[in-house]
Amino acid sequence: MEVIEAINEARLSRFHSKAIFVSGMGFFTDAYDLFIIGVASTLLAKQWHLTATQTGLINSMTLLGAFFGACVLGRLADLLGRKRVAVFDASVMVVFALASAVSPSFIFLVGFRFLLGFGVGGDYPVSAVLMSEYANRRDRGRLVGLVFAMQALGTVAGYIAGLVLIWAGVDHGLLWRILLGLGAVPSALVLYARLRMPESPRYLAWVKGDGRGAAEGVRRFSDGRVVATGTARAAERISLRQFLSDRRLMLTLLGTAGTWFVFDYAYYGNAVSAPKIVLQVLGHGATLEQSLLLNLLIFSVFAVPGYILACLFMDRIGHRRLQLIGFPAMGAMFLMIALIPGVTGATAPFLLLFGASYFFAEFGPNTTTFVMAAECYPTSVRTTGHGISAGIAKLGAFMGVYLFPQITNAFGLAGALKFAAGMALVGALLTLVLPEPSRRSLEDISDEARVRGEAQRLVPVEAQPEAV
Repeated sequence: MEVIEAINEARLSRFHSKAIFVSGMGFFTDAYDLFIIGVASTLLAKQWHLTATQTGLINSMTLLGAFFGACVLGRLADLLGRKRVAVFDASVMVVFALASAVSPSFIFLVGFRFLLGFGVGGDYPVSAVLMSEYANRRDRGRLVGLVFAMQALGTVAGYIAGLVLIWAGVDHGLLWRILLGLGAVPSALVLYARLRMPESPRYLAWVKGDGRGAAEGVRRFSDGRVVATGTARAAERISLRQFLSDRRLMLTLLGTAGTWFVFDYAYYGNAVSAPKIVLQVLGHGATLEQSLLLNLLIFSVFAVPGYILACLFMDRIGHRRLQLIGFPAMGAMFLMIALIPGVTGATAPFLLLFGASYFFAEFGPNTTTFVMAAECYPTSVRTTGHGISAGIAKLGAFMGVYLFPQITNAFGLAGALKFAAGMALVGALLTLVLPEPSRRSLEDISDEARVRGEAQRLVPVEAQPEAV
């Protein structure tokens, strides 16, 4: 059996768990680094006497860095290999998590958070695509979804770390530094694990034409459970120019990048500002500790089950269909908070609706946008497509984190949530341009043969390995 077919039809086994760990721990770190800054900046605003604009820059700068990192490193992962870029971005996250923790001033912290974001952004396409290229056909949504679900653990870890340090009586001037520096610990574990893993077998077989290396790598990584022949198709690459001139690929990019952009605007604007939102609802006299406890409770009760159910049922429901369920439901929760009189002044109803918005985000577009962007592109541009999608999404997240407080100040929390609900409606409409990837092979979803044939027609075979 050829190596690609062997991977597509492989039964779930321990080697899939290994791939989830290697990819998922990177995403655990990404989530921790992205969400902990909301807690740290709340402490910093008082210590450094920051304006709302400066606080917004600290909160959003990692996301701006992630925009560049996802686009640049996503493309490089198609040119240089998944493993090389995965090792590089883990190294970047170790270095700049530590650098952020020892920042002497506002400007240094902003710069270090930007560079940290560059590594975080690069980890999006390699984490997703490494898992999708190791996954079998029937369970790919679940497996890639489990990688994304590590975001939940990373976010919960951030809240717990903050609470433990507060309860331990750590001085607030030191507390934020410890919180930011802790992000280096899982990054170091990820770096070690990625140094020991083989290159993606699909990348070796489809792009490098190294069927023997692909078969040997997957045999070793699976401890002999997946055995295949060393045959492979001729090495072919789609250049960036060909990618950007292909109408079908551009329509796919509109779907994956557009839906992810509008989702991240709404989601990150709420999530990173969540400590302040909850403080506002709790009213005068509420403490950061109370806010963190309530946010942890909301996330654990509503968001975590959403991740779990998405992973369990995504392949049965359909990845596209689940996204079409989640977007309208999430938007409806935002609208109810905005339109029902007195909700933002009543703690219990607000928390119920705010929590439900988290549930439908996870049991829907927060998971599916990540998964579908790793499924819909041909192998030689898979991390390019995912990287551009993730980068544009992080641009939306940057705008959401930076603008959400400004819109809230100008139009109130209700006005900000109405706008977020409008974004959810746009996301549902853009989802309609995407195919349904559930339980289909990556090669079938991306119509690999058509795109490769078009690339061969446009570019001489001998020139393809040099494409950029």
